[in-house]
Amino acid sequence: MDERWTDEHVPDQGGRVAVVTGATSGLGYETARVLAQHGASVVLAVRDVEKGKQAASRIGGDVSVQALDLTSLASVRSAAADLRAAHPRLDLLINNAGVMYTPRQTTADGFELHLGTNHLGHFALTGLLLDRLLPTPGSRVVTVASTAHRLRADIHFDDLQWERSYSRVGAYGQSKLANLMFTYALQRRLASHGTTVAVAAHPGISRTELLRAAPAAMQLIVGRIAGPFFQSAAMGALPTVRAATDPHVVGGQYYGPGGRREISGHPTVVSSSPQSHDEAVQERLWTVSEQLTGVTFPRV
Repeated sequence: MDERWTDEHVPDQGGRVAVVTGATSGLGYETARVLAQHGASVVLAVRDVEKGKQAASRIGGDVSVQALDLTSLASVRSAAADLRAAHPRLDLLINNAGVMYTPRQTTADGFELHLGTNHLGHFALTGLLLDRLLPTPGSRVVTVASTAHRLRADIHFDDLQWERSYSRVGAYGQSKLANLMFTYALQRRLASHGTTVAVAAHPGISRTELLRAAPAAMQLIVGRIAGPFFQSAAMGALPTVRAATDPHVVGGQYYGPGGRREISGHPTVVSSSPQSHDEAVQERLWTVSEQLTGVTFPRV
């Protein structure tokens, strides 16, 4: 595969409909921008509708805005209903939105914020929209993970919501590990259907607003250690864009920067931790996620 893959390699996206969560800035904005510039009809699924409208105006092309608050299952259901009404078919669902290293907070439904936003909200949204993707040849669900799925990461079934003790790094790592496990478990379910695939991507270390909730000391440490290696949000979005558009993508793949330690560089297929491939844990997480969200995926 071409290790110097850029947005110039994106094929014509005319006629395709893409939903991108968290697209007012950073990786989501850059992903939406590239898709729109290549002809896709793009829906920015965002928490702040006004910021979404401003982003849509900057991007230009066929770009619309959908209200979506991943911290509320009621909002997820409402957004899914709106999207289903507006779009009889979908080609791309890009689960990009996320939070990182926040103080312990809970969502409207009582979930720990990282797990609720990064995993459970996207799990529910995907399940509610999947029947709009399944009839569409070449459709994809792309979920944005992180190298942090390796950092102090585990699926803590005995304290999934971090009620007994809390670690910002551990909670974020759990949510990103969940993103990968969800992708692999979803791909197993889709494999026999033949039209839709599930793929994951990560941005390496990119200049986005994601660290804004982290303590100042953590921001300073990350800046000093990783600052010289930071890449732009546009470069950080390329693994997601490639996962969404490259004709050679195979379900279950994971894309990230091809440079040293996957910090920066052009997107290529990368590997995830052995832990992320534990099918027994994946299936247990899937069952728990269905129970917590009340969303059951359609049979494929």
